[in-house]
Parts: sequence; structure tokens; C-alpha cells
Amino acid sequence: MKTKQTVTEDPSEATPLELSDGDCNEEEIEAPVKTKRSKPADTEDEEGMVYRPVKLSRNDLYRPPTADELNQLKEAESLFHCSLLKMQMEELLKEVALSEHRKRQIDSFLQTVTRLMQSVPESPEVDVSDLSWLSGEVKVPFLLIPKITKGKFHMAPPASVDLIGSYPLGTCTKPHVMVDMAVTIPTDVLHPKDVLNQRYPRKRALYLTGLAQHLASSSAIGTMHYSCLHGNRLRPVLLLTPAEKDSSSFTVRVHVCLPPGFFKPNRFHPQRNNIRTEWYTGLQTTHSESCGPPTPHYNSSVLGDLLPRAHLQFLSAVCSQCSAFADGVALLKVWLRQRELDQGTGCFNGFLASMLLAYLLNTHRISNTMTAYQLLRNSLNFLASTDLTVNGISLARKPDSTVPSLEDFHNAFQVVFVDPSGHLNLCADMTTCTYKRLQHEASLSMQFWDNPTVDGFQCLLMTPKPMIRTSDHVFQLCELAKLQGSCKKLNLLNELMDRSGDYIHAVLPFILSLLLQGLDQRIYLLTHSLSSDPKWPVDSEAPKYKTQPPLTFGLLLKPEFADSVLERGPPADNLKAVEFRQLWGPRSELRRFQDGAMTEAVLWDGKSTCQKRLVPRQIITHLLDLHADVPDSCVRYVGTMVDDVIATGSEVPSTGEDESLVVIQAFDDLSRKLWKLEDLPLSITAVQGAHPALRYSQVFPPRPLKLDYSFFDRDKISRSLLPKEAKPCPAYITPIKVICHMEGSGKWPHDRLAVCHIRAAFHIKLGELLKKHHNYTCRPCPTHLDVWKDGFVFRIQVAYHREPQILRESVNAEGLLVVRDNEEARALEMATIHKPLLTSTLHGLQQQHPCFGAVCRLAKRWLGAQLFSDDITEDTADLLVASLFLQPAPFTPPSSPQVGFLRFLHLLSSFDWRNNPLIVNLNDQLTAADYTEIKNEFMASRESLPVMFIATPKDKKLSLWTKQAPSIQMLQRVMVVATESLKVLEHQLIDGSQPQDVRVIMRPPLDDYDVVIHLNPKQVPLLNHAVDPPVVTFSRGVMSHKAAPPGGPLPVVDYNPVSVYLAELRDAFGDLALFFCDPYGGTVIVVLWKPKAFEPAPFKTSQVSARSVKVTGDQANTIPNVEAILEDFHVMGKGLVKSVEAKTEKWSV
Repeated sequence: MKTKQTVTEDPSEATPLELSDGDCNEEEIEAPVKTKRSKPADTEDEEGMVYRPVKLSRNDLYRPPTADELNQLKEAESLFHCSLLKMQMEELLKEVALSEHRKRQIDSFLQTVTRLMQSVPESPEVDVSDLSWLSGEVKVPFLLIPKITKGKFHMAPPASVDLIGSYPLGTCTKPHVMVDMAVTIPTDVLHPKDVLNQRYPRKRALYLTGLAQHLASSSAIGTMHYSCLHGNRLRPVLLLTPAEKDSSSFTVRVHVCLPPGFFKPNRFHPQRNNIRTEWYTGLQTTHSESCGPPTPHYNSSVLGDLLPRAHLQFLSAVCSQCSAFADGVALLKVWLRQRELDQGTGCFNGFLASMLLAYLLNTHRISNTMTAYQLLRNSLNFLASTDLTVNGISLARKPDSTVPSLEDFHNAFQVVFVDPSGHLNLCADMTTCTYKRLQHEASLSMQFWDNPTVDGFQCLLMTPKPMIRTSDHVFQLCELAKLQGSCKKLNLLNELMDRSGDYIHAVLPFILSLLLQGLDQRIYLLTHSLSSDPKWPVDSEAPKYKTQPPLTFGLLLKPEFADSVLERGPPADNLKAVEFRQLWGPRSELRRFQDGAMTEAVLWDGKSTCQKRLVPRQIITHLLDLHADVPDSCVRYVGTMVDDVIATGSEVPSTGEDESLVVIQAFDDLSRKLWKLEDLPLSITAVQGAHPALRYSQVFPPRPLKLDYSFFDRDKISRSLLPKEAKPCPAYITPIKVICHMEGSGKWPHDRLAVCHIRAAFHIKLGELLKKHHNYTCRPCPTHLDVWKDGFVFRIQVAYHREPQILRESVNAEGLLVVRDNEEARALEMATIHKPLLTSTLHGLQQQHPCFGAVCRLAKRWLGAQLFSDDITEDTADLLVASLFLQPAPFTPPSSPQVGFLRFLHLLSSFDWRNNPLIVNLNDQLTAADYTEIKNEFMASRESLPVMFIATPKDKKLSLWTKQAPSIQMLQRVMVVATESLKVLEHQLIDGSQPQDVRVIMRPPLDDYDVVIHLNPKQVPLLNHAVDPPVVTFSRGVMSHKAAPPGGPLPVVDYNPVSVYLAELRDAFGDLALFFCDPYGGTVIVVLWKPKAFEPAPFKTSQVSARSVKVTGDQANTIPNVEAILEDFHVMGKGLVKSVEAKTEKWSV
């Protein structure tokens, strides 16, 4: 008889999921947990116990889950989406945490530096302006504006040397490891009145210089540089690295601080003045010294040196109460770093991140038992929902009467976050625009976090978001010295005094306010770069303000308003009309509108969509010149620089939007006329476009043509135009494909040949009716009908919905019907079903996102120029671009072609094609369950699927668009070239000192190929669209780009000698080489021999084409006859080929 065994319910045996994070350590989590059972009564001890599976009753097996089990399920599903996200965050924390070895290195170096600091020699007391006690090896890291101030100074050993910041707190992270050290100035060096007129900041800089001079003599110190704390020139710091091999792995940042309590905090009230106007200007004033303008930024700079130890004590107390505090801060720092918000003047640095978490803990918005994941989520949720520019927050618990109110802080600063003392605004240097950007990023992150179809970890913490790739338009203010004139015009003397002469940050808030007022409804967000912390050697003078990099601004545009050429203001008799005229100056005019209203208005220049895209530039340059004396030459607008590579037209430049609209209007008109046709045996059920021009994505959309008939010969029978041999190749006329579906009927035959005959009859009948009713020139063919209408050629193909099925059916020898898929059926299905559906879907996407088509055109122009257009087809490229708009995470959908193109290059270069499908959720038809199904199917069948897998709602399992191409080798090549192109282009766009030639990314390196076939430019019909257009152009039989009248002979359609020649080369030599060409005006065809092409093959009479026989003993082998092949290249391309250049000697066997 078996003893019944029961499961013990000892809490100590619970699985790690049942314990809170505070109750289990890493070892407990990783250790396997076994379920113990009570031992039978007849067993002697636990060691002899036998473990057996528990046999549960049916009721136990299907009992409802307990409350704890439901909580665990909810946590796994809604809190982490899946356990993978939690594991990813844990792994990330391990990656950014400092190793024990690194900590030992840091501790050892800190001990050395501390000993050296404590041995600083004393120097005699001198005047502050007397630098005779310094050697020439070190300079003072301070800009003396003005040059003279009162005070005495002498060097002495520091009162104390302490660690502050993230390292002692445990929140220091890689890769930029910065260890902060506070050196306290002795009390006898300072004076109680040093708070006035920059006396303390200058003594602080002198003391730092004395430390640098002393440390320079030590061999333990590697390199020494000066910098400024978050760009604040009043707070220079000393950067030290050890004299070891891995000295770059961490940096010690030395701060000079005040003795605790040396100054009373109420001396730094934001409404108090500590910079006297008379001293700063050198002029006598009528005001008393005590009633000068407030200097809140100067006050906060000095006060910041009084409180670092108190801040560390406060954060240490908070950290000790919350076990996940350090990890939460680390995740928040990574999130900030990826968005470039953690460095520079007015940044939201790691210290502010720590203080934010402390505030949330103190106000019980988060609890001490939360995980790092939860801390990050709640922090972002707080930032997204709280506007510190309107409602500031304070860490002060019981402020006394001397503490300024939040209203006082709001009157002095744009963003308010008060420290525990109640006297210091931690966000004193932050602008409203920076905080709005922080809010925007937090809000976006929360949206993506809650979206189960988005890889939250990748979007939140792993994808960098540089401004050039985030903002739709970017512009820079160069020649920063000109901003001194802006300060003078705006009368910013008080701000200059407060900022100690930093005219850039004195005028920046006013420029931002001006631009926000002018751009108004055109933008969602205005952002600006955070001036990087300057860094210079200790033996160099402090850099001047004008040496800073240009100020960079980013615009997040509203597509529906950004391109409007009309700025409509208030009625003339409205009080706000005066403000409107003051803002816009002479550009404001009184205008009467169609509704009868007379209002103030500003009309900007812009005829084409391409020109209208630059309306924000006109606004910015006008306002800056009018109100801030910043000339147009100082504004470098890089928002549309890349657009030039697809621009056409000399008088009115265009990037294809207007031409595409004309094509679509002509198609719509043809469609209506087809619907109205009568006397057809069967009625038309659908007319669908199947050409990229009808979805706005044709690189160079067809333009209406009026032909010069003298340029052509004529066919004697059809009277169609023919190209003349002596003339250059005529202009290329692309046939715009239209699918015309006929209704189903029992009259349709079930034989494939008969269906072809019926289709040909329909083409003839349609041509007759269009000629009869509309006088359109038509040419019917068995496969299609060409219609010459409004200067365009439309190629109509009649489709029968059962024809692909008929092509799959066949009768075997036994007389049975066999259904077997084949290439012909798939091609027909692609042409008549999938492509029209894709065209209509992407046409709808263009209506939602006006720049979709332009991004497609840029992307395909790059693919063509880099010779990838045969591997990444037009449809594939359009789907790749569509994914940027449908799933833009972690960005917003692009609202300018340039930023969309940059993200396209980033997608190509960084997407993990091996392990992930690219899911393009067209029309938002896919659910979260569909995403999971697609990914599971993909992983299960990965080896049999295309290298680049793109799933759509109508194609979840096969990736029809990439089934044939690219190959794995070509995809790798595309990724490498995209990576390099992105790097070069972004660097060029953001750095105005570089040669400005964006077309450099469109020029492929021809040295990598084996043979280059140079073509005769006369016979390249798209020569004008080349990356580098020729200086000399050829007449190609076109009189004007205007619609031709109805009737007339049919032009030469779809005639491109280059593509014909390329097809012949691939057909003849495709087994030996790969052939590449730029389809948009390329004048070379490049050849790459296949690696196995030159291996000797056994002689066979059926395989001697383009091969020579080589006999070795009794063995006859064949190898490619390269000389003959090169000669064949000439012969096949007679009249088109100018020369053949062999670049390598790979055919030597």
C-alpha cells in the first residue's frame, strides 16, 4: 500500500516569482527550486526520501487560479508584455554596471589623487587679479568679463576631499564613467562678501588652477583637461585620467566647493541681485547697489557649490530605502542618453534623474518595493503628464520663511524643480523647449511601451535618436558672435549680467520665444541642441563663447499646416492686429478674402510643393533678421538639402509631387471614361492602377509630352512613331499600367489559350470604343492596350479573376484534373491582384502622410544610384518606406523627405533581417495576435523563407515581394553601403564645415567591380536624371512638357536601349557574371564575375558557349574565354557601348 504524499506549503519553498524583489537575491532567482513533499511516516530521515510525481485529482487539476496566481499572470502579461523584456532590461543593467575590477581601479586612483590634493603647498596672499604665483604651464579656466574685481587670494590645502555624485551613490554607469570629487576651499581663502561680482567664481577658478599646477608634477596623473559643469562657465571643473593603458575607461571630475554653511542660502534668493550694474558696465548708475536687477542664474551657480554633500546625503537615504533605486536611475540615464538629453547646458542629467525618482518616492507616487522596470515606467509617466514649466515641484518638506516660493522660482526660471533645501532650482538652466522635448519623448515612450506590436526594449533603450534623424527640419545659427548684436537690439544687459557675459544663452530664450510665436500652428515642437561642455588642455586659455559649435534647432512639423503659404491674421480693426504687424513687420499686408473678410495677412513665396516645403525657412530667416539682427547668411537650413537629388525643373523646381498629381488626375479621368463605356460584351467591375506613379512613388514621375514629329520615322502600317538611327535616343515614355477587371461569366472559357484570345478581343474592343468616343490613339496587343492620352501612355491590361487558377490546372495522362502552382500563375496573380492592391493602399497612405511619396523617391534614387534597384525592387522599397510611417517607433512619422530618407538608411543598416520579420501593417489590419502568429511562423520556417522577409496583411507567410531577391550576399552589401551612407550624410548635414555635396552618397565605388562598360550618353534616354547631370544635353524629340491634343500618332513607348542591352547581357552571360546599372540615367554598366565562374569544368559540347578548351594530359576542361566575352559586350551593344574597361585580371586560372 502506497503512502499518500502531500505538497508542503512552506513559504521558504515558494518559487522566486512569488517573492518580492526585496526578498530574493540573484542567487535565489537563478537557483532551481524543487517542490518537496512530506515524507512518509515510516521513513527514517529526509536523505532517504524518494521523490515521486504527485497525482492530482480532477478537481485540483482544473481548479480556478488563486489570487496570487492571477496577479502573477497579470504581471507577466501586462507589466512586462513578456518575460523577454524583463530579461533584456536585466542584461542591460549588467552591461552598464561597473565591474569589480573597474571599481578597484577607480578606488586606487582616487586614493592617489586624494593624497596629492592634501599635499597642496600654500602660497602668499595676493590680489585676485595677480597671477604671478602661477607657472606658465597652467592657465586659469575663466573668462574675465569684466577683467577686474575686488578680493585677495592665496593657495592652501583643501579643507576636505570627498566623493560626490553617482559613484558613491551606486548609480554610475558605462560607457562614459565619470567619478565626481568635491574639493572644499579653506575658509580663510574666502570672504563673506565674495558672493558679489563674481568674486567667489574667480577664486574658485584660481583654486582649481592651483590644484592643476600641483597635480601636473605627478606621474600618476595621465591627462588633465578643463571643462565646465553642464556648460556653465562659472563652474569650471578639472578632468583627470590615470597614467595607465586603459586610462580612457573612466575620468575623475574635480569640483571646487564651498565650505558647508559659509554663505547663507537666503543670499541667493532668485529675486536678489549679486552682480552690480556699476561694476559690470564700468559706468556710474543712478540706482543704489542693492536694487539692481535680479541675478537668479548667477545665484543658482554659486548656491550649487554649497549643497553637493547635502544632496548626496539626501539621495543616499532614499537609495537605502528602495532596493531598486540605483537600477531605476541607471535605466533612466540610458533612456536620456539615447535621446541626447543628458549632456550639455540645461540638460536633464543623471543627477536630475536621481532627484526625480527621490521626489516620486517621497510623494508616494512610487513605492520602495517597485522594480527598476516599474520605476522607469512611472518616471516617464510622470514626465509625460506633468508640466514643470507651469507647475513646478519641490523636494523641500518643511520650508522656513526664508525659502522662496514656487511662484518666485517661476518668475525667474522657465522650468522649476526645487531641491531639498528649498533654495536651489535644479532646472535653472533648462529652457521651456528642452523640457517640452523631454515631455514629448516621455509621452512617445509610454505610447510605444503599451503597444504589444512594438519591441519596447529596442525602442526605449537601444535606439539612438540624434536630432538630425528625429526632427523633420533642422537649421543652425552659425557665426555666434553675431548674437552679441542680438543682445544689444533686444536690450538684454540684465540677462548678460546674470549669465556673466554668456551672450549665447542670454539671447537663446528670446530667440526660442520669437520662433514659437512665428511658427505657431505649423509645428508640434521646437527643440534646440544642448551646448556641449567645452573641454580644453590646462595649458590653454579658456575658449571664448564664439568658438562653440553652431546652435542647432529642430522642428517637428504639422503636415497639414507646415507648407501653407498664407499666414492669416486678425481683422484690421482688432486689437491683436497691432501685435501681428509688430511680429511680421513689412511682410504684413491688409488683404480681402473670398469670404469678404479684410484681415492682416502674410503671403510667403512658393509655387510647387518643393518650394512650399521651405516656408518655415522663410519665416525663421525673416523673424531673426527683423527682431534679432541675425542675417540670412548666419542661418544654415539643412531641412531639405537631400531633396535636390530628385529635383527637376529649372524655373520652378519640383520633387515629383505635382507631376504625380497630374498623372493621377489623368488616370482618374481615364477610369471614369472606361466605366462609362457601353457596347462591351461584359461590364467592367474594377479599374485599378498598378504603376508607382499612381501611388506617388515613381522616382521621376512621367510628365505630359508634346512631341516633335520631325524627330521620328513613321511605321507604314500603324503610323506609329519610330526612332531614327542617326538621332539620339528619344525621350523615355513609361507606360502607366492599368488593370481592368471584367465581370465573371459562364461565357469565359476554361482553356488558357482561349482566355488569352478573349482578352486580346477585349483589348481591340476597348481601343475601338476609346477612339470612337474620345479620339484617343490606341494600339491593341494580345497582352495589353496602349492608350495615348493627355501626353501620357496608359497600358491597359484586361484581367479575369479566375485566370491564375486556370493556369494552375492541368489534366494528367489518366484524365484527372491536377492543380499545381507555377511561375506563370504567380506572375499573373502578382500583376493583376497584388500590385493593384498595393498601389491603392499606398495611395491612401500618401493621403495620410504627404511626404510618403517623396521619401520613396529618395530611397529608390539611392538604391538605383548604388546599383541595388534589381535586388531591392520598387515594390519592396515602397513597403520598406511604408513601415517607417506605419510603425515609426521610437520616432513620430516623418513629415519631411529628408528625415524619412535618413530613417530608411537606418532601417536598412540596423534591422536584424536574420531573426525578425519586417511587419508592414497596411490599413492597420493586423492585430497583436497576428503579429505573434507571423513571428512564430517566421521562426518555425526561417530556413526556407527569403533573406529579407516582409509580411503584410495579405501576405503573412510567404513574403511575395522579396521571394526572388535580394540574395544574402546582396543584402549584406546593401546593409554595409547603407551604414556608410548614413554616417557620411548625417555628418555632412550637421557639420557645416564639411564640403556640402549630398550627392556623394549616390556615387557608387566602381573600383569594386571587374569590368566597366561605358555607354554612349546619346543613347541613354534618362541621362538628364543622372546623379551628376551632364553639361551638354541632347534633343530627344520633345517640344514641351504640355499635354498633347487628342489623336495623333502613338509615340515610341517603353524604349530604353540600356535596359534592353542589360537584359540581353544577363540572358547571355548570367551564369558567369552579375550585371549592375543605375536605371535613372546611368552611363556605365558594371560587371562582377561570379566566384565559381572560372573553375575549370569538364568539356561538354552543349556547354562551350563563351568558353575555351584547355587540355591537360587526357583531361579536357573548359574555362571562360574572357577576351571573347569582352568582345561580345562590344558587339551586342553596337551603337550603345562606347568602351569596355577591364578593372581586374580575375580570369587568370
